[in-house]
Amino acid sequence: MPQYILLSNLTDEGWKTVKEKPERIKEVNKELQAYGVKVLSQYAVLGPYDFVNIVEAPNNETIAKVSIELGSRGTIKILSMPAIPIDDFITPIKKKR
Repeated sequence: MPQYILLSNLTDEGWKTVKEKPERIKEVNKELQAYGVKVLSQYAVLGPYDFVNIVEAPNNETIAKVSIELGSRGTIKILSMPAIPIDDFITPIKKKR
């Protein structure tokens, strides 16, 4: 199944929610499962993003829907990127030689 990297930032409202109910972060993971998205790993990070999630999803459309659904709540902004396994990246390059 394709993998994706989701980089996210909480809005002021999102930070308020996390402060009052930190377990909400894991509740969202269960919501993702309802869309067919499996969280493989999740990190809180320091720097320009607040969270990094590595997920599996059936396709780009599913990730787009999840990003829209979660983003429309006003608590998070998500940057979604498809992740290409390195061997899958290298193989087509080798074939062109």
